[in-house]
Amino acid sequence: MNSNACIPVFFAVDDAYAPYLSVALNSIVAHISPDRSYRAIVLYTTLKEENKKRIASAARDRFAIDFVPMQGGLESIQDRMSNRLRCDYFTLTIYFRLFIPLMFPQYDKGIYIDSDVILNADLAELFDTDIGDNLIGACNDRSIMEIPELVDYVENAVGVPKQTYINSGVLLMNLKKLRQVSLEERFLTLLNQYHFNSVAPDQDYINAMCHGHIFYLDEGWDAMPNENHPELAAPKLIHYNLFSKPWCYDGVQYADYFWNFAKVSPYYEDIVRFKKEYDDTKKEEDSNCLKLLIERASEIVSDEITFKKMHETGVEIRLC
Repeated sequence: MNSNACIPVFFAVDDAYAPYLSVALNSIVAHISPDRSYRAIVLYTTLKEENKKRIASAARDRFAIDFVPMQGGLESIQDRMSNRLRCDYFTLTIYFRLFIPLMFPQYDKGIYIDSDVILNADLAELFDTDIGDNLIGACNDRSIMEIPELVDYVENAVGVPKQTYINSGVLLMNLKKLRQVSLEERFLTLLNQYHFNSVAPDQDYINAMCHGHIFYLDEGWDAMPNENHPELAAPKLIHYNLFSKPWCYDGVQYADYFWNFAKVSPYYEDIVRFKKEYDDTKKEEDSNCLKLLIERASEIVSDEITFKKMHETGVEIRLC
């Protein structure tokens, strides 16, 4: 690996998640190597100028931050239940990662990371990981393992074994290979023709399309709070997935990592206020959304059109 190569790190954000991206960037900067160059590329459709300024304040020597608006291609993605994050939040940002290879032909390799993360290691270590000829590098999504309905959904709707199902919040992307197999074209074809019901929209498409061509990263690169598992001693990246947000709840695993960097974010007072205002009504809504997600997973398995059923009839789901 050329140690002088710029490391592109992609994010997708809207105004609601701007504060958490700011915290994430602070954690990345704290762990960068002095002899490497980094470029954080923030993808958006709408983002207030004030939020751009606050986010950009994390820039440092050898760590640039650029804002790149999405230029179309997403018009066919509408607010419907199958396109919502956690079954309660519609945002086009979750789909942006699928267009990165096409939008950035100057890069053969890149990292995509969700905004609700904290870095505890140098991203250069992740970038330098050799994933061979695989399409992506990612971590197994352990958050589904203790929920039988979600395991059934993954195996019988998405159509991949549970131990191969990955979380799409941290992706080491073989951009050159993804361009060769036309990731965004296959995604849009499947979306427009079948409108697959899903509970994790972008993630399920990625799993279905990339299956068999995934390099599995060390679990420390996508450590998620999970009350059924003890904290990792030295996580490289913490991902506050689904409802496990320290800015909403007390007692979330790995919360100290988040608050250490939130304190130096220009959004700190906003985040603290948001947590204070996250009342029992909102927490009950979260609980209901989780129940709905599990119910929908159970129902989707019996749909006439699923990734697995279409694949079995000969539809080109896989990219390779």
